[in-house]
Amino acid sequence: MPTRTARTAWKGTLQEGSGQTELASSGLGTFEVSWPKRASDSADGSTSPEELIAAAHASCYAMAFSGALAKAGGTPESVDVTAEVGFGPDKEKGGFMITGIKLTVRGRVGGLDAAGFEEAAQEAKAGCPVSKALAAVDITLDARLD
Repeated sequence: MPTRTARTAWKGTLQEGSGQTELASSGLGTFEVSWPKRASDSADGSTSPEELIAAAHASCYAMAFSGALAKAGGTPESVDVTAEVGFGPDKEKGGFMITGIKLTVRGRVGGLDAAGFEEAAQEAKAGCPVSKALAAVDITLDARLD
């Protein structure tokens, strides 16, 4: 099985420094990162570890969900997945932490009712490799058949 690589080159202190994160395996891009923008409500042209985790989770979950729908006898027409990754203070241990992840999925699926859709959504949440990797974080799921 493959291994994927990303790389970050950082210059300067935490507060004044900045870096560039490169999607090295795919070569698809290099993205700016900085602490002030990470801790701000506005990304302002910069990404963050949390946004990258959200992208990984949304794409992994969409694949797992598509498989779970087919396994349940459904025919996925379209699936839309959003992952929101929270970032904030770690009140118990100090520093910062990922505070939670909210997965929202909407889909058009032939051959399944709302209950079957929800069951497949929960199965995909449990089976998604990124969900498994992030098991220490509270992950909620809002699934609705369109």
